[in-house]
Amino acid sequence: MATKKTKEKQGFKDKETPALAEELKGLRRKLFELRTQAVTEKVEDTTQFRKNRRDVARILTALRQRAPQTTAK
Repeated sequence: MATKKTKEKQGFKDKETPALAEELKGLRRKLFELRTQAVTEKVEDTTQFRKNRRDVARILTALRQRAPQTTAK
């Protein structure tokens, strides 16, 4: 039985590239808002920083895996 976290990780691989790019944009915006909130006021859930950064990394990894393999030798 797959856990919730495992399903979320697999979800990025199942989405199409434009949807991933849009989600990446939203996550980066959310990170910016969290950083702004950290400076101007108290952040209620500091774990959101880590969760968002990891989701950004997962999306970037999925996008890079889809990119054509071009290696210069």
